[in-house]
Amino acid sequence: MAKLAKLADQAPEGLPAYRLAVIGDCATQHISKAIKGTGVSRGVSIEILDTDYDQILAQTSDPGSELYSFSPDGVLIMMCTEKLYAKYTSVPAGERTGFADGVFAWISARWAELSASLPGVSILQSLFTEYDDRVYGSFASRLPHSFIYQLRRLNMLLSDGAAAAKNVYPVDLAYLCGQMGAAAHSERMYAVAKLPFSTEAIPGVAAAVTDIILALKGKSVKCLVLDLDNTLWGGVVGDDGTDGIQLGDYGTGRAFTAFQTWLLELKRRGILLAVCSKNDEDKAKDPFINHPDTVLRLTDFAMFVANWNDKPSNIRMIRDTLNIGMDSLVFIDDNPFEREAVRSLIPEITVPEMPEDPAEYVPFLRSLGLFETVSYSEEDSGRTDMYRAEAGRMLAAKSSENYSDYLAGLGMTAEAAPFSPFWYPRIAQLSQRSNQFNLRTVRYTEAGIEEAARDPGCVTLYFTLRDRFGDSGLISAVIMRKTDEETLFVDTWIMSCRVLKRTMEEFIVNSMIEAAKAAGYKKVVGEYLPTKKNGMVADIYPRMGFTEAGGGRFVADTGNFKPLDTFISRRENS
Repeated sequence: MAKLAKLADQAPEGLPAYRLAVIGDCATQHISKAIKGTGVSRGVSIEILDTDYDQILAQTSDPGSELYSFSPDGVLIMMCTEKLYAKYTSVPAGERTGFADGVFAWISARWAELSASLPGVSILQSLFTEYDDRVYGSFASRLPHSFIYQLRRLNMLLSDGAAAAKNVYPVDLAYLCGQMGAAAHSERMYAVAKLPFSTEAIPGVAAAVTDIILALKGKSVKCLVLDLDNTLWGGVVGDDGTDGIQLGDYGTGRAFTAFQTWLLELKRRGILLAVCSKNDEDKAKDPFINHPDTVLRLTDFAMFVANWNDKPSNIRMIRDTLNIGMDSLVFIDDNPFEREAVRSLIPEITVPEMPEDPAEYVPFLRSLGLFETVSYSEEDSGRTDMYRAEAGRMLAAKSSENYSDYLAGLGMTAEAAPFSPFWYPRIAQLSQRSNQFNLRTVRYTEAGIEEAARDPGCVTLYFTLRDRFGDSGLISAVIMRKTDEETLFVDTWIMSCRVLKRTMEEFIVNSMIEAAKAAGYKKVVGEYLPTKKNGMVADIYPRMGFTEAGGGRFVADTGNFKPLDTFISRRENS
């Protein structure tokens, strides 16, 4: 805690910024300080407005409150179980079955006030940590009027309500308390300072909040790069053979099976898996084909690299092939030498210091908070197939004598259409995760995407791409906002880097100009705001035929714009 407080007071300049307002029915000063310090340690400057004790209603219902004057990017609502229990015990016994519904109605009203007064704001809502007064013992779980029953119901109402609200993100502190047990709370600290957590637990609370903020700012793990021997199975397959490795329901093999099972769930969520192993390729692949107890199969990996080259070089090749940022990769290896080699030569990558006991792999990685997300779409489950298809495209490109012939042979078709509800989650996700091909780095929640879609002063377009290798899904989105009767300003243009250099950029610009012209606008103005990661698009507007207008802005005349050449044909909306 002291280390975080010191970091909070010594935040370096130049870090990405996030404005967070903290309101609560408990003391939040120490939590706010820890969040600020944790942000510094994770590379983000979190400017915090820490409001007075128990002022949730006063801050949200008053348009002139300091919260609204602060204009935060996000609002953290910290609510404690101790206060909840006090309210519960004040309710007549015969009315307690509706207690959770009443509290949820009150909280959701605060969400509505915040969302109406702060368009685009993200609301971080703490869930209630479990507390059972044991008045009924275990029988309380079947009594609708008991406190523990109502508390659990309230947490489910909050979770369902957050999903419906789309700009509300639960902070699951019950998980933290489950890890720490009784050590997470201090009855004395609450009695004397209204602080619902022990000083030992506060760093974990701050980390849970900061993880969500980082995800909102586009920081996310996209790929796990995995060693094989003594990482995905016990033993060395080159020496022991497929039959001799430890994998299955017995002995140490159970730990590796549990690890593979967890990795498969991450893959189903949309995290890419890649192999980076010092091995003969045929021997490395054999367990995924022939071992009866393997959970993972070859098709679960976006890339499979097994050779005798050094791992840093192979990881760079994996990164280049998948075309994702190095800081979105996590390297997992049981060997301390390999971990240190990668950590030293590729400082951007995350390299966890894995425990020696494979039974601790999953609990350890779960505890790191690496896989926090603020969005999920059904398209995520097929992400590995999309990247495997991309690897096929790269091989086809290398075998083509002429790149133009290669592009022409792909048979690319794209869909371009205004935002629709089906795509809101994926467009928001693309907004939150895109860092390289992102002209202005504006982040949107799903609620923000829906708002733009319904705004008559906005022209929105999403783009999907398909070719002979497969469907790449939704790969780009554009939001253009009316500035005057003749002009649209490109508020957002984001695109997945895996479709670069296929003339998709040209197709998108043609579609933007066409849509603007059809809506009666004479000019489209674009802007490039540089960041550490989006240098690749610094000259995108001049390359696409826009004229420089000064101040990082570029303009295109819709009446005189000459459509750009592209190898992509338009596909009717599906």
